[in-house]
Amino acid sequence: MRLQKGASTMALATAASAASSLTDVCTVANVKSALPANGTILGVNVIPSLSTANTVYNASGSSAMGTTSGSTETYNYCNVTVTYTHPGKDDTVVVMYAMPEPSDYKKRFYVAGGGGYSLNADTTGGLEYGAVAGATSAGYGALDGTTYDEVNLKGNGSINWDATYMFGYQALGEMTKLGKSFTKGFYGDSDSSKLYTYYEGCSDGGREGMSQIQRYGDEYDGAITGAPAFRYGQQQVNHLLPGVVEHTQDYYPSPCALAKIVNATIAACDPLDGRTDGVIARSDLCKLNFNLSSIIGEKYYCAAETATSLGFGFSKRAEGSTSSYEPAQSGTVSAKDVAVAQAIIDGLHNSKGERAYLSWQIGAEFSDAETQWNNNTKEWELDITSLGGEFVTKFVELVDLDNLSSFDGVTYDTLVEWMNTAMVRYMDSLQTTLPDLTTFQQSGGKLIHYHGEQDPSVPTASSIHYWQSVKSIMYPGVSTSKAISDLKEWYQLYLVPGAAHCGTNTLQPGPYPEDNMEIMINWVENGVQPTRLNSTVSSGQYEGETQMLCQWPSRPLWKSNSTFDCVFDKASYESWTYEFPAFKVPVY
Repeated sequence: MRLQKGASTMALATAASAASSLTDVCTVANVKSALPANGTILGVNVIPSLSTANTVYNASGSSAMGTTSGSTETYNYCNVTVTYTHPGKDDTVVVMYAMPEPSDYKKRFYVAGGGGYSLNADTTGGLEYGAVAGATSAGYGALDGTTYDEVNLKGNGSINWDATYMFGYQALGEMTKLGKSFTKGFYGDSDSSKLYTYYEGCSDGGREGMSQIQRYGDEYDGAITGAPAFRYGQQQVNHLLPGVVEHTQDYYPSPCALAKIVNATIAACDPLDGRTDGVIARSDLCKLNFNLSSIIGEKYYCAAETATSLGFGFSKRAEGSTSSYEPAQSGTVSAKDVAVAQAIIDGLHNSKGERAYLSWQIGAEFSDAETQWNNNTKEWELDITSLGGEFVTKFVELVDLDNLSSFDGVTYDTLVEWMNTAMVRYMDSLQTTLPDLTTFQQSGGKLIHYHGEQDPSVPTASSIHYWQSVKSIMYPGVSTSKAISDLKEWYQLYLVPGAAHCGTNTLQPGPYPEDNMEIMINWVENGVQPTRLNSTVSSGQYEGETQMLCQWPSRPLWKSNSTFDCVFDKASYESWTYEFPAFKVPVY
């Protein structure tokens, strides 16, 4: 039987790709021939003369920030750079792609998220999956280490909107659309052949992933988003809440007193989930049943040490954090200590008592509340975290300063005003909370969304609020059980017991998911829908134990020291549910 001309050409191209070596395809000539013609991707004009290609041998693959990879293999790939410009703008954007050697290529495209104000700059994350992966300069030097907060202003009072939109979503979207078109040409695939496209990231990388499926839903087959730092206006200003609580109450607890409150809370709430293992697997039960005032009078002691403050909301040992001396601390937890802690857990309200935002789960570290020691006055003093302070100065007040100098005149109402200003100003760029994912869902996209239950940076309930927003917008008038059932077909949310921000928690030896991408590939390419998420305990009494995490809104309840059920508890569910009447527009 004779093949039709189109089918024959496709077969020959596939055969040629399979027979090609890395040196055959890794040439500037092949790169140029594979680039899409200008006009193919609206708003992107490629500059072929600036393309480069070079072979790389025995490279290690990276993993997206906040994710784990067990691969120890090395790979050969073609390192490609492509340059494009936006019509009508005197700009250049450089994108890099790591192209697996043809024998390893599995017709996949992989996008990795960054963290903080940084986009991902490593292209090797897809190699272990046989996937092409890319990274972008975003037009402002992101490949060279320039972070968005360094370029968000053109000058005092002048927002760099080009950089804002590129960081917010546009750079990754263009990199993906250009890269997918280029990949098919590079390997000789037909235009109609399937190129499975995946996203993976945590923290701002999680937000970046949400930006992609919200705005480029038909480009992605699967996305894995951890602890997304979306709802930018509220999220970043919220880092200042603990400091404003201390300033308002005119009381600055020692870090050791706050640590004692956290550790005592863990000890008290650990058994509520049915197993005593050092992990609060049910912070909702802790919130409903534990009273912080019971800790008043408990003794604490901490040896003198050189402490480190947080980086972008990761652990205390985060890279880029700063050090300071702390003397030995001893005493008993006071009513004032507990009052600070309780106000933080209660979350931000305005002076009318209206809720403005949610807070961290009880049992999470009070990272943003940590005070600093003044060796001259021999007292603990306010330490304004730059996570929130820089956001207010540069993104709200539009002044090129790295932090607020004081909280003089700052009240809870001030925080609400800052949140509202940022929410409105960056609604279409950084806020990243569009709840209508119809394009992604109707294109067959799958989403695994996870969040550490004891995250001290991005509140865990932030993810649940977004899930609830998607449910209410995409399934209006549908019963709750039906909406939940339909959502599970393509959008699954998991809380990770005891986990911190995009990683395990040194205070709670709980599980952490390790093979999300393998699960996603199996779901997308083989139709194997997960019902629970595989995770492994990496330390403590149950080190090495495999736990299959419950899919939200089910919650774990241990029946014995070896098995747990996933149950639904209405009171617990409602403890995660928030409304924000302090704002006059919906907060998704």
